[in-house]
Amino acid sequence: QVQLVESGGGLVQAGGSLRLSCEASRDIFSTYVVGWFRQAPGKKREFVAAISKMGGTSSYADSVKGRFTISRDNAKNTVSLQMNSLKTEDTGVYYCAAKRRIFLGDTYTAAEVNDYDTWGQGTQVTVSS
Repeated sequence: QVQLVESGGGLVQAGGSLRLSCEASRDIFSTYVVGWFRQAPGKKREFVAAISKMGGTSSYADSVKGRFTISRDNAKNTVSLQMNSLKTEDTGVYYCAAKRRIFLGDTYTAAEVNDYDTWGQGTQVTVSS
């Protein structure tokens, strides 16, 4: 089981950018599908983006398409989320999540909270108007 540590959150004005990172504790990270989720106060945790084991496939929530980009560097056990053109509604705690999928190909991603069994502690993103 890997452990995940997020970083890169902070306070930014609307229209600005942030880059979040998720670092895994083990070198077998290339066998894990990884997703980013976020949770605003009083709301359910929601899907943001996901990336397949080798990075060949990615998926996004409609609300972030064209603004956010997920990528990974398995040599560094890291998945990143580049967030551009941030809006106030992007505010929330952002969580990195992972699930080991040894037997699935590089076209598989997942968008549900229950698809993942390993979570980071979260990093706060606040977008001011």
